[in-house]
Amino acid sequence: MQIEKILKTAFDPYFQAPIEAWKSFADLGEVVDVKKDQVLKRNGSTEKFLSFILQGSGGILLWNNNNFVCIDLCYEAEFFGDYLSFLTQSPSPLEVVSFEQSKIFRISKSNFDKMSADTDYGNKICRFAAEALFIHKQAQQIDILTKTAAERYAELQTRQPQVIQRTPQKHIASYLGITPQSLSRIRKKLAEH
Repeated sequence: MQIEKILKTAFDPYFQAPIEAWKSFADLGEVVDVKKDQVLKRNGSTEKFLSFILQGSGGILLWNNNNFVCIDLCYEAEFFGDYLSFLTQSPSPLEVVSFEQSKIFRISKSNFDKMSADTDYGNKICRFAAEALFIHKQAQQIDILTKTAAERYAELQTRQPQVIQRTPQKHIASYLGITPQSLSRIRKKLAEH
């Protein structure tokens, strides 16, 4: 698997860098296989890696009121991890979990900083990663405040059709801020239309 080609393909629509720049980035990281339901970062710990999902899925969970709440769903060609903790190198209450057997590319904080400092393209790649994560989170917050759970579910289904088959329903419901029973009603209503 040539990681540089996968990264380049994923990012070309937003930012075009030569394959050599992506090769330099890929050489500083590693590909790891993770098991279904594997915890990659525990709540209360510090994120050591910025990850990019090559195959599979996962989520970012927040421990709240004696239960985990899903605050983000992550799939192929997306960054994955506790980015706040990664940047600040401070512990956070977020937990990073794979939802299925997955293959991820990850880069350590020290290598991420090295890439950013060493070359102009490296700096741009690292800046783009930060911008992409910020844009994703802002759009998600706007959706939470302006759309119903049914509207957000319908958009999620359109944008990520595999979400239905690949993500535990309890995490989808949690992500939408509703109960699994409410999600079941929304799914039934959408299927009737």
